[in-house]
Amino acid sequence: MRKRANITAKLEKLAVSDAVRAMTYAEVVVILIDATTALEKQDSAIAALVEREGRACVIGINKWDLIPANQRAAALEELRYLLNKQLPQLGGVALVPMSAAQGRGVEELLEACLKARDVWNTRIGTATLNRWLEGVITHHTPPLVRGRRLKVKYMTQVKARPPTFHLFCNMAAEFPDAYLKYLVHGLREGFKLPGTPIRLVLKESNNPFKNKKKK
Repeated sequence: MRKRANITAKLEKLAVSDAVRAMTYAEVVVILIDATTALEKQDSAIAALVEREGRACVIGINKWDLIPANQRAAALEELRYLLNKQLPQLGGVALVPMSAAQGRGVEELLEACLKARDVWNTRIGTATLNRWLEGVITHHTPPLVRGRRLKVKYMTQVKARPPTFHLFCNMAAEFPDAYLKYLVHGLREGFKLPGTPIRLVLKESNNPFKNKKKK
């Protein structure tokens, strides 16, 4: 998939359209990038689309044979840094060096895809999830908003593919993005969920006395 401005032929337009359609139905999407060029905006745009569609993701680094052996560790570290910076919503995505010309890295790519699919299918029990939640809230309590403390009541996972959680709280519309990112990062680190989208849906916790008639 080249940059949209460079796509002129009708056949290529159809091929790109089919690729995007396939992405929306896939379980795992492999994004193939060129090891000899810097991470391009188009690469990040495709990865962002994968995340929005809720697909598991693996990144294949082609032409790895053209990178000098003494520079490979540094090149891999730099790429991981750029990906984590530009796409934190896919933090920890698997990077697989490979060479299409030499036929190397294909088995490793398949293994990474199977692992990514397992992560994408992860389910976490409610009791385990809320023990974790208690710890992260104790470490970093929700902030005050207009003089009122934001409160998190409990969390439950409602589905997988990708992992989706409901967070029950007060003042759901007031929770700052920074705190929600803190929770998502904690979920990714605490439950080993690298490279998969994580959905966190806030639910207003019902007050059992709110609609109760006075006697």
